[in-house]
Amino acid sequence: MKVLFLFPYPVGKSPSQRFRFEQYLGNLNDAGIEFDLAPFWSENAWYDLYQPGKYIKKTIGLLRGVVQRFLVLFRLSGYHFVFIHREALPLGPPVIEWFLSRVFRKKIIYDFDDSIWLRNTSEENRVVSSFKFHSKVKAICRWSYKVSCGNSYLATFAKQFNASVIINPSTIDTRNLHDPALYKVSPKESGVLGTKSGDTITVGWTGTHSTLKYVDFLVPVLQKLESIYPHFRLVVIANKKPTLAVQSLTFFPWSKDHEMEDLLQLDIGIMPLSDDIWSRGKCGFKALQYMALGIPAVATPVGVNTEIIEHGVNGFLCTTEEEWFTCLKSLIDHPALRQQIGRRGREKVIDRYSVLSNTPTFLSLFA
Repeated sequence: MKVLFLFPYPVGKSPSQRFRFEQYLGNLNDAGIEFDLAPFWSENAWYDLYQPGKYIKKTIGLLRGVVQRFLVLFRLSGYHFVFIHREALPLGPPVIEWFLSRVFRKKIIYDFDDSIWLRNTSEENRVVSSFKFHSKVKAICRWSYKVSCGNSYLATFAKQFNASVIINPSTIDTRNLHDPALYKVSPKESGVLGTKSGDTITVGWTGTHSTLKYVDFLVPVLQKLESIYPHFRLVVIANKKPTLAVQSLTFFPWSKDHEMEDLLQLDIGIMPLSDDIWSRGKCGFKALQYMALGIPAVATPVGVNTEIIEHGVNGFLCTTEEEWFTCLKSLIDHPALRQQIGRRGREKVIDRYSVLSNTPTFLSLFA
């Protein structure tokens, strides 16, 4: 069996790709399944994509990606499946998917982990948003052999157009990556892993620039906490420096090379969200990352977060500012509670949201 993977970004650059399929490539080899990888954006084009200006380079990168996608159509004969993560082309209608399904009769496995049929426009992509053809998701679902969805909310949408839908959650490699024992960190007296010393307490958030907006809601809570605790610190790990009115803010530019070490500086991980149809499609990945490392997670009870976190057992779910303040203060004041919640959180990830537990589901896509 041989599989062709079509996906947007270079290998190792996108969290969505890393935790949806890239970390399973070794499992495919073990199962005797051959594969080829075909990103749309080259390394150079991907770098230019997030730089201000450089419109000529961005246009050239886009055109090269389009040409490469159409060239793929001339080398399909050896593939049994074509795995498409999110979309084959970043703009325009589903032309490549139509050719794959209707002309070349290939079995498409369509994978997505967000409500990508909805408009979710930020300032950075406002200009190109109207060219994205969000409605194409429905057509691709119809043409696909199987649809792989990150949670039940996304699966409910896909089942309107395809009977063969598999819930394939975003997962964590708890053996080779998200394992505190793999890193040079020292346990604090409280028993919580970290590289800090003294009485510093660190609340942290990780994500991309497009989701930083969700942290704005918590600014009054964070300001109140830093006024109470002299050694309070807020850490943000992202690909863009935030502008938050929090005096204790420390920014770590995201890097794959030291992502785990940066995360292990957190005592508490937060995942605030707005309650809307876009957020309900999210796969709870921030919470899963915290929990896998034994860091107690506090999140908004939206979408899959309510399935991942059992309130007061392996994490906390908060809606109002008062609830957020109460839960964060309780975790700050009680180191033993942080340790207990963190341990139970890691157990939940290993049992339900790890590469080890989900490998049979991922391989079933190619059955």
